[in-house]
Amino acid sequence: MSMAVTGLLAGMGLGFAGYFGGFGAFLLVAALGAVGFVVGRFLDGDLEPGDLLRVRDRADRRR
Repeated sequence: MSMAVTGLLAGMGLGFAGYFGGFGAFLLVAALGAVGFVVGRFLDGDLEPGDLLRVRDRADRRR
């Protein structure tokens, strides 16, 4: 599935949540969608746990 179709489906889902459930439901669906996206990237092997949890100091920024 292309990224455009995925974005379309996500937008439609958020729109339905916002229309039928209000702004709170919209935020809940958006937050859970973001968590699902990150978990999916981990399971696909595109992200490592250290990529999000690593502390960067000034020496890392100079590279």
